[in-house]
Amino acid sequence: MTESTVDTYHSRFRKVLEYIDSHLDDDLTVDRLSGVAAFSKHHFRRQFSELFGISVYKYVQLNRLKRASYQLAFRDHMQIIDISLASGYENHESFCRAFKKSIGQTPSEFRECPQWHPWHLTYQPLSDLRVKHMKPENQPAKVKLITFKDTKVAVLEHRGDPSLIGNSVRKFIEWRKQNNLPPQVGNTFNILYDNPSETPPEKCRFDICVSIERDVADNPFGVLEKTIPGGRCAVLRHIGHDANLGESITYLYLNWLPLSGEEPRDFPLFLQRVSFFPDVPEHEAITDVFLPLK
Repeated sequence: MTESTVDTYHSRFRKVLEYIDSHLDDDLTVDRLSGVAAFSKHHFRRQFSELFGISVYKYVQLNRLKRASYQLAFRDHMQIIDISLASGYENHESFCRAFKKSIGQTPSEFRECPQWHPWHLTYQPLSDLRVKHMKPENQPAKVKLITFKDTKVAVLEHRGDPSLIGNSVRKFIEWRKQNNLPPQVGNTFNILYDNPSETPPEKCRFDICVSIERDVADNPFGVLEKTIPGGRCAVLRHIGHDANLGESITYLYLNWLPLSGEEPRDFPLFLQRVSFFPDVPEHEAITDVFLPLK
């Protein structure tokens, strides 16, 4: 079997993963999914589990429950019963049982106070699968040079374990709601001071930001005012899951930068969140990666 044949085989299964992402509300039968890949339904289950190390049923269930957990944690306007029905469960009770079996909390308990460590243990296999099989297709032509304007931002500083970032996100969402700053009004940025792969979790620094026009008033959330300085930047659009975001960042530093003749400026890498999961399917989430240049 040639390398191109293997790539074609894998691309057919990548289409299945993307289809599942985009159709979590639908009836994802083996007949339908095997048709997406154009494989025989009689062999599809084994092909899927041998390639990905997880059954197609389990993969669909985990993705539905993961989306549900994001909706519970970050979209408090959504009713639990609506989330359960959209997750493919016939009733609220069966959804609650499956959710608690997955991470050890009921949906209402998770909405009130998420326990992120067991959550990460449950969904890490999905992230690992995406890192391996849904890699971003980065090319030099996709990197753009732009002039970024000075941008005043309201900032919640997350300091410590990156796996607990969800707690800071929830707090920041609440502050944005109280200050009428939805994504349609203010752009969402992240400033990355450290590389989590080489920094002890307790020392990681990460800013969650929204662009603002007015000053930040004193508040109990700990939200501060900062400025992302203007200047030249290289921008790479990352499309997909955050699990693959490190690959796009590595591409900028390892592949693009040495060939570009450019030098980084004295400001950290930062991101702009253009579209978010769970509002869009995970493989369609858009994040622009900014590398400040001299």
